[in-house]
Amino acid sequence: MAQQPKGKIVVQAIKTFIFGFVALGVVLFLPAWTLGYWQAWIFIPVFVALVTLSGVYFSIKDPALIERRKEAGPAAEQTTGRKINIMFAYLAVLSLLVLSALDHRFGWSHMPAYVSIIGDGLVVLANAIWFISKKENSYAGSAIKIYEGQKVVTTGPYALVRHPNYVGDLTLALGIPLALGTWWGLVIVALMIPAMVWKIQDEEKLLKKGLPGYTEYTKKVRYRLVPYIW
Repeated sequence: MAQQPKGKIVVQAIKTFIFGFVALGVVLFLPAWTLGYWQAWIFIPVFVALVTLSGVYFSIKDPALIERRKEAGPAAEQTTGRKINIMFAYLAVLSLLVLSALDHRFGWSHMPAYVSIIGDGLVVLANAIWFISKKENSYAGSAIKIYEGQKVVTTGPYALVRHPNYVGDLTLALGIPLALGTWWGLVIVALMIPAMVWKIQDEEKLLKKGLPGYTEYTKKVRYRLVPYIW
């Protein structure tokens, strides 16, 4: 797939950063009803900058990955269950952000500042895990389907767990409420975990059926998400 001109990539990255900053700002500062939400002022630029920089890297190094990721979303999924699952994930993340802002507004949680900094660290770690996973596997994070030319990846983080991209998702889910200063957000994270487990199991059924070598891979790498646990 032809690479876009670097100037166009940079312009798109600037637009992505601005849009992401504004969108998250509206979602967080409006329900918080204050601009004095210091946790949000740290979380927003950190998260948006990391996602934007990752997008720039893969737009240059692996534009096919970017195109496949554009297919991701409810419309790209092939079964009703998968469509419902991803819609639930979107709503859960939105609810997590809004709840965090409301918690700040009404003072439901009393979280030490250092815990929020730890949460931001988890946000950085999540993005690092995503980056490494996608660099190792160009099909990571795409719609649940088998693409032409797709092969089983057994190196890097895939030698430790079968779904490192979901490890990044879980790390981010844990990081967001801590970074934004809410203990109550962890309740939503707890509700997200069963949906993630279902999605992983559903994806593995497809991969075992249609991706040569995947069944053998599951016998070699036993753990799906967390080493020595599951």
